[in-house]
This record gives sequence, structure tokens and C-alpha cells, in this order.
Amino acid sequence: MSALEWFAHKALGGGIYWIQERFYESGNRANIWLVRGSQRDVVIDTGLGLRSLPDYLRAAGLLEAGADDEAEAEAMAGGGRRPLLAVATHVHFDHAGGLHQFAEVAVHGAEAGALRRGDNYEAVTWLSDREVVRPPGPGWSARSFRVPPVQPTHVLHEGDVISLGDRQLTVMHMPGHSRGSICLHDRDRKILFSGDVVYDGSMIDWLPYSRVSDYVASCERLIELVDRGLVEKVLPGHFNTFGAERLYRLASNYIEKAGVCHKVSTCAMRSIASLALRVTNSRLTS
Repeated sequence: MSALEWFAHKALGGGIYWIQERFYESGNRANIWLVRGSQRDVVIDTGLGLRSLPDYLRAAGLLEAGADDEAEAEAMAGGGRRPLLAVATHVHFDHAGGLHQFAEVAVHGAEAGALRRGDNYEAVTWLSDREVVRPPGPGWSARSFRVPPVQPTHVLHEGDVISLGDRQLTVMHMPGHSRGSICLHDRDRKILFSGDVVYDGSMIDWLPYSRVSDYVASCERLIELVDRGLVEKVLPGHFNTFGAERLYRLASNYIEKAGVCHKVSTCAMRSIASLALRVTNSRLTS
């Protein structure tokens, strides 16, 4: 199966494209975002990596200047393609599996070591054959899938700014779902690329490196963004986009439920998940 068959995309306007893996049918299927700038393009998360995302971007013409993009057309005429940076909102397998396909890779410092090691325990690698409804190649099996080790070229920290030329993405370290989870904030356009920090669904805080107290603090920051009028649109790691009112409600609801009972049940679920992941990854390495 070619890369053109494996992916699909939709233009959202303003140089932003939504991309998904068509034949990965799972609640874990991540949104992939392409953000084009005048001097640099950024891919936010990369999916499983079962087919080449860079090949798809090129074949679908998503890295070329459009007819109405006069400024970028002139820039490209002088020196070829703009640089392309892949940014992981975190290293979980459904977001980081394709990072190895890119020459430039960025991840938060808290998870850079896990990415370098190809740590599939921290990447919570858990994929089944039934989720991949069209195997990417003959003889492919989910049992052999793993997130390859990648040497990040950019290690990110709170407050770092990724410049695309005509737009700036500010790194917000938002742990809780994972220890290195980040959001990318386009403050000028009031857009938040939220990864798995928040999406329109049940927020997961029971994985090996999840932490409820960190998640509460991150949700408080999300509420502050809304209160200050700094976010109007959220482009999350899963499911559909939403606005500021829904962001406020999702963050507030999490804080409200994060009491003692929730923390106890989360600890129990984390223990079960950790054991299952250790068994699964021992099979991968055996």
C-alpha cells in the first residue's frame, strides 16, 4: 500500500492541514497537523509510522507553494523547499511512531531520553491486528510494531518558541497525561495544538508516567488561557476540534473529579496498565 492510500487530509485554512491514517481504526488514532509557514513547515505528531508521512506530504502537494502564496513561492524559487520539522506533543506510540522518518525532530526534554532509547514502555506501545484494517504490507503483524529510537535534533522546554517565519508556536509544558506532554500555542491566531493534554473525550491519567496532580495544574493553565482570551480554537491530538467554551468545561470537569477517590482508582488502573505493558514489551524484545 502506498503512502497516498494510507493517509487522508483536509485543509482547514490559514496554512493548517488535518491528516489521519485511514486504515488505523481505533480510538487511539491520532490527529496529525501540518502547519505551513513562510520559512518553515511543522508537522505536529506523526501517527504510527506504518507508511511514510513525508512521502505523502510531497505526493499530495502539501509542501508546495500554492498559486496564491506569492511570498512563499518567491522564497522557494530561490532555495528549494522550506525546512520541515516534526514535533511530538509526547512520545506515545500513536503520536511518535513516524518520527524516525524525519530529518528534524523535536520533543520535550522530559521524554527525549525515552525517544532516544526507543522505550516502548514509556511510549505505551499497544497495537492490535484488528485495529489495522488494511495491513501496510505482506506479512505485517502488530506484534512486531514498535516505536524506533530517534535522536531528537531539538529538545524543547517550557517557553521555547518555534518560528515558522510568519507565525510563532510557543511550547507549553503540560504534564499529566505523560511527563513530557506539550501544547503548542499560536498566540497571534489564538490557536492551541493540544496533543493529548486535552481533547473532546475522557482524559487519560492512568498510564505509567501519568500524574493526577500534574494534570490538575495543567488544566488550571488551560482555564487561565481561556480566561485571558488567548485561545479561540483547539486542535487536539484526537477527535474533533473545538472552541474556548468547550476547553474551559473539559479542564474544569477534570479538576472537579480529581479528588481522593479518583486518585485511588487511577493508581489501581496504572498498576494494571504498567504490568500489561511490561508483558507486551518483553515479547517485543524477546
